[in-house]
Amino acid sequence: MMRKFNLLVGLTLLAVVCSCSSHEQTLTYFKDIKGVPSGSIDMQSYEIKIVPDDELIITVNSYNPSATAAYNVPLTNPATRSQLVQMTQPAIQTYLVGKDGYISFPRLGKIHAAGKTARQLEDELAKLISKDVTEPFVHVELRAFKVLVLGEVNEPGTKVVENERYTVFDALADAHDLSIYGDRTNVLVIREENGKKEFHHLNLQESSIMSSPYFFLRQNDVVYVEPNQIRTDNSKYNTNNAYKLTVVSTIVSAASIIASLVIALTVKK
Repeated sequence: MMRKFNLLVGLTLLAVVCSCSSHEQTLTYFKDIKGVPSGSIDMQSYEIKIVPDDELIITVNSYNPSATAAYNVPLTNPATRSQLVQMTQPAIQTYLVGKDGYISFPRLGKIHAAGKTARQLEDELAKLISKDVTEPFVHVELRAFKVLVLGEVNEPGTKVVENERYTVFDALADAHDLSIYGDRTNVLVIREENGKKEFHHLNLQESSIMSSPYFFLRQNDVVYVEPNQIRTDNSKYNTNNAYKLTVVSTIVSAASIIASLVIALTVKK
C-alpha cells in the first residue's frame, strides 16, 4: 500500500510540474531569444500611407507668415479680436481625405493624398507652394486612426491611435495585455489592402515578428487573439457538463413526476 501511495503521489507531482512548465511556455514572449545577452533585430518601416476617410492636420508656415496665411484654412467661426488675442494655441487645420483619395487645399485646389505617406505629401505641397512663397514649411500629420482588438485580451475594443508608430504590442498593451488564455503563438492581424481583406498570423514568441509588415499597425486593422488549448478544453468541458446537467435535471424531474403519480394512485386505492 505504501509503495502504491508513493507512486500515486509521484505521478501527481509530475503531472503538476509538467502542467506548470507547459503553461509557462505558453505565456512567454520572445521565447527564441530568451537567455541571449544581446543582439539586433531587423524592423520594417513604420510610415503608414494615407487612405480615404483619414483626417489630416496640415499647417503651412514660412519666414514671412503673412505670405503663407492664404494656404491655411480660416476659422469656420471667426473669433473677435479680443478672443484672438487670448488664444494661446493656433487653430488646427484639418482636411478629410475623400473617397476618391483627394483633399481640397486652399489655393491649390484638389490634391491627391491617398497612397502617399505624410512626408511625401509634405514634399509635394511644399514644392507647389514654393512657386509663390520662398522656403515654405509644410507639416502633415495623421490626426488619429482606429484599431480593433478582439479575442483573449483583458480589455477588448476599439483603440484610438494618435501616433503613426503603433505596433501590435502597443495595441495589446492598450488592451491591458493578453489574458492567461490567449495563445501567444497565434495572433491574427486582418488588414484591408487594395479592396481585399488580407490576414497574417503572428507568433509573439518569435522575435522575427518585428520584421513582419504586419508588426506596425495601420488604419482599421483588426487584431484577434486566439484562445489557447486550455480555454478551448475548458469550453468543451463546460458545454458537456451543462448538457449532462440538463439531461440529469430532466430525468430527475420526470422521475419525480412519475413518483408523484404512483403515490397518488396508490393512495386512491
